[in-house]
Amino acid sequence: MNGWAEGIQSAIQYIEDNLTEELEIEDIASKAYVSAFYFQKIFSCLCGFTVGEYIRNRRLTLAAQELSADGAKVIDVAMKYGYDSPDSFTRAFTKFHGISPSAAKEKGAELKAFAPLRIKLTLEGGTTMEYKIVEKEAFAIMGKSKLFNIETSYTEIPKFWGEHYQTGGGEIVKGMFGACLDSDGKNFDYLIADLYFPWNDIPDGYTTRVIPAGTWAVFPYHGECPKALQDVNTQIWSEWIPNCKEYKLSGNYNLEFYISPTEGQIWVPVEKA
Repeated sequence: MNGWAEGIQSAIQYIEDNLTEELEIEDIASKAYVSAFYFQKIFSCLCGFTVGEYIRNRRLTLAAQELSADGAKVIDVAMKYGYDSPDSFTRAFTKFHGISPSAAKEKGAELKAFAPLRIKLTLEGGTTMEYKIVEKEAFAIMGKSKLFNIETSYTEIPKFWGEHYQTGGGEIVKGMFGACLDSDGKNFDYLIADLYFPWNDIPDGYTTRVIPAGTWAVFPYHGECPKALQDVNTQIWSEWIPNCKEYKLSGNYNLEFYISPTEGQIWVPVEKA
């Protein structure tokens, strides 16, 4: 547990040390010794906001301090904190602080502050989490695929499911699985999928992917989706994984397996630590 806390804190410190530089998620995640795909999942579950939101809020906090303290030029501060133009900086600044950058330069201006994170994992009481470790051979899935940004996926994926059924996709792929497959650390392919058998045709607009053989940690959820699924997902990344000594993450993908409208599982690939 301490190792996880130290790794995440090291990544946060790297962000803090480089807020005026171009930050790449792969470099940030490397400080925590996990992939960019998994780091962003863990960070969001532990902190309640995304890595991008944290960086944005910290930069806007420091930008406001500079504008109010030493009368720096708006365009200079905008460029310093990674904004391509004064207009884009002004929009972001006004949304965060409630006033424009020019107004922030005035004496007595009320500004918001977003403090640096300090990660501390603690045990506050016994909680029971149901799971099992299973070995599974490689298998193929077929489905409708769409690329999602990790920053916005929680709100956009449910819309994708709605579009799939509204356009008649449920007659082709019922949606046994929701598969997250890492693309580049910032984006990932999400498939609404069923099992695929090689003697079946692949309809236009659909694709197949092979899920490798390996070991899975399987976590059931019970209740209405998406809340029941998201609650268990948060518990996996904020409690089970940081405290698990026997297994570590393996493979940049994970699966949602839907048994019924109120029953399902989350599958996370793992290997012996």
